[in-house]
Amino acid sequence: MSLVAEFEVPTEDFALQSALAAIPEMQVEMERLATHSREWVMPFLWASGGDVEEFASALDGDPTVGDVSVLDRLDGTALYKVEWAENVERRVDAMINQHAIIQEAVADRQWFLKLRFVEEDQLSDFRDHFGSDFELRRKYRTTEPKHGEFGLTPEQRETLVLASELGYFEVPRKATVEDIADRLDISANSVSQRLRRAHDALVRNTLLVNGQRRAE
Repeated sequence: MSLVAEFEVPTEDFALQSALAAIPEMQVEMERLATHSREWVMPFLWASGGDVEEFASALDGDPTVGDVSVLDRLDGTALYKVEWAENVERRVDAMINQHAIIQEAVADRQWFLKLRFVEEDQLSDFRDHFGSDFELRRKYRTTEPKHGEFGLTPEQRETLVLASELGYFEVPRKATVEDIADRLDISANSVSQRLRRAHDALVRNTLLVNGQRRAE
């Protein structure tokens, strides 16, 4: 049975430190592809939560980015095609050589990476290779119950839990997006994006099976 490990990685140890520092309210998410080619592991990034035009300029000036182009824009969200600088591609090569399959990559103030390994020994070797640069947050077998996963990032889980505690989901609401943002010390736009993505992840991982709604 395979093993999933979730890591937090500082932007300076992976990618986009300059761009994300320039637009701190921005969040980026990798468009996942089933490939092991270094050029096609992270070619597309969705960005939301900030000015997408300013972020495109910030990406263009980021030393970890070789080239970038905007493919689509919709409701304050943009899809970028990114060609990474050699140092990022070397880091991706090293991850692949350590038998890691990248399932999810999200970043705002740091990177959240969800990686899959076939064997426990591969995860141990991966941690030995990357050391403290990659901080392991949790690991679990894919056969374990999904109630502890649901495809949520740690930030999304934190935001959902806090929103519930503050009464955001009650009728009538006892808290606003701004209240949640103040507690988390992030922008209201970032809170909205986290809640939207968290809701989507919960629906996909609890109500849908292979794109079909679960039978009642």
